[in-house]
Amino acid sequence: MGEDERVVPVFFLSDSTGISAETMGNALLLQFPDRTFERSTIPFIAGVEQAREIAAMLDEVAAGPVMPLVFSTAADDDVRHELNRTVAPVIDFFDMHMNRVEGILGQRGIRRAARLHGVGDIKRYNARMAAVEFTIEHDDGQSLRALDKADVILLAPSRCGKTPTSMYLALQHGLYVANYPLVEEDLHESELPAPVREYADRCFGLVTTVDRLSRVRNERRPGSRYSSPEQCRWELRRTKELFEAHRLPIVDSSAKSVEEISAIILQTKKHRARSAAAARLSSSQQTRSTSSRGDSPA
Repeated sequence: MGEDERVVPVFFLSDSTGISAETMGNALLLQFPDRTFERSTIPFIAGVEQAREIAAMLDEVAAGPVMPLVFSTAADDDVRHELNRTVAPVIDFFDMHMNRVEGILGQRGIRRAARLHGVGDIKRYNARMAAVEFTIEHDDGQSLRALDKADVILLAPSRCGKTPTSMYLALQHGLYVANYPLVEEDLHESELPAPVREYADRCFGLVTTVDRLSRVRNERRPGSRYSSPEQCRWELRRTKELFEAHRLPIVDSSAKSVEEISAIILQTKKHRARSAAAARLSSSQQTRSTSSRGDSPA
């Protein structure tokens, strides 16, 4: 096996949730699509002793055939000092950016792990958990009882990436997300499925490639009609026709990460909101203008 074919161990370290380390680290790893990475996250590093144990573990991995990559957002100085004692290369996001921010502000930061302190933090946390609960309940069309509360409704054939995108939007952005699977019966129709029809302004369509969809489905149901390239091709063609007929935003999930898909959805959602606000303002101005002309003396 050539050096470029070896699996690279990747570790995301944090004395908080580890989400920031994963997000920033994965943004860099995406620039190397030909490499294979084995990712591990170690969050909530509690103190120096645990950091020392992690550094020793990283040393053992570094002694293996492939040098690991380590991404860290640990904020506590003592924890960071212990982690940086490993022989493995550590990309320390906190240190490389914190020093610059301190220089700009002319003040030293407290350098402590992020924790839930104020009422605002707790409210934001609870709001996100409520979004996650809603999204789990409304995954894959399991529940339709509260679609009117959804911020986003994802439509796609089976195995096009609806669930991971939904969960990311809920957990990272606090959005109430429902996702609805387009089955063969839906794709024979020219209208959107009845449960989501009145919420078309919240709907987004996901598609993928025939090869990818067939491969993913074949892992689930090998050799079935469901996973055949012919069935996948037909479903994707009809899905695109349906989305285009109803002018739904379409995102191709085949070559995009969940983060990228979510970013596109968020930007489109904002654009929709601005367009709707502009339309309401224009309508209001026209109404006032018409009313004013009607009140003018003959």
